[in-house]
Amino acid sequence: MTEIVLFHHVHGLTDGVRALAARFEAAGHTVHLPDLFEGRTFPTLEQGLAYAQEVGFSRIAERGRVAADALPEDVVYAGISLGVSPAQMLAQTRPRARGALLLEGCLPHGEFGPWPRGVPVQVHGMADDPIFAAEGDLDAARALVKEADDGEVFTYPGSVHLFTDEGLPGYDADATAQVVARALTMIGRH
Repeated sequence: MTEIVLFHHVHGLTDGVRALAARFEAAGHTVHLPDLFEGRTFPTLEQGLAYAQEVGFSRIAERGRVAADALPEDVVYAGISLGVSPAQMLAQTRPRARGALLLEGCLPHGEFGPWPRGVPVQVHGMADDPIFAAEGDLDAARALVKEADDGEVFTYPGSVHLFTDEGLPGYDADATAQVVARALTMIGRH
């Protein structure tokens, strides 16, 4: 089966992120969960964002790169919101990536150079999420998948950010089930 590296969102490595990883593990995949916040979790997005700003986004991305250095190269890189940054960077720059799963975030497609040939990518987010849709991530995702050989953008009805974490108030069980099913299809193709 496939190895997946899943980078958490701005709340940290929460039980909800672990539960999402467990869905992929139940399908027979191995999921690695690097802790970009070194054991810290935050009850609000604002507190987590303040911590991320204090540490520095480039340092957080570097923590992701260092964590990936200890793993095989042929993995699927996945990230949720803040975790999209290291996931996308590694998928675009590390040889032999098996794919990218970008949840609730996407950086401009040229951020790390051209999208690598043969690396599939899926981007998932809510259509009216004020962070994903209104701050440009959805537009970036649409541009990115045009460049990829195998790229898809999926939007879900709603305006919630971080809808895939069952421990947060905005959790959407139906949309998360669709995310997992679609991701497993992509992973199964490669």
